Amino acid sequence: MRTRNYFSILIFTGASLFIGTSLSGCSNADSPRDPELKSSELDEIQDASQDFACIRDYPMQPLSEDETAGLLFMREEEKLARDVYIYMSELYPFPVFKNISKSEQRHMDAIKYLLDRYEIDDPIGEDIKGSFKNKELQKLYDQLIKSGKVSRIDALKVGALIEETDILDLQEQLNEKIDNKDITHVYSNLLKGSSHHLKAFTGVLKVNGIIYEPVLMEKEDFDKIVEN
Repeated sequence: MRTRNYFSILIFTGASLFIGTSLSGCSNADSPRDPELKSSELDEIQDASQDFACIRDYPMQPLSEDETAGLLFMREEEKLARDVYIYMSELYPFPVFKNISKSEQRHMDAIKYLLDRYEIDDPIGEDIKGSFKNKELQKLYDQLIKSGKVSRIDALKVGALIEETDILDLQEQLNEKIDNKDITHVYSNLLKGSSHHLKAFTGVLKVNGIIYEPVLMEKEDFDKIVEN
């Protein structure tokens, strides 16, 4: 899971990454702007990750160890995104956090459907916000919350970074780890959703005078998403 390689970037350089860049957004921090989303953009955020009837049409296939591990990890990674956005929505007046947290819940539900389908125990359990079974995701959540609390602009950058992370992890799963058609279907939809989310966060940053530069993704791949 490539996400595991990101923690050294996020934890050990997190302070300079977020606190340093927040200075460029200080002039905007007291008067944030979140542009009204067009209906088409709202449709993109409300992505079609929960079409369970379609998933049921795919045959049950044996799960590899990688597929099982991926489902467990992605279930909690989507929870991390939801929990961070819920936390940030309570701190800052950006509707984008509330809107996308709802989409992340649907991402979680789609993966939960697959866990149930293959009779895999859910790692989330009672679903306590901000609590994770995966220790690396717990560390990441704590760091992202700390970084996002610095300022409104830093919180938006946290959102963009989370979506970069999701995109890379889903791409790795699709390209290297899985071949089951039902999992491929769900991950492909989640990837589309994460791409829309990344575009939404960078769009709000741009309206507030900040041009977000990718931290994890290749610039060319990043530009294809946000400029499309």
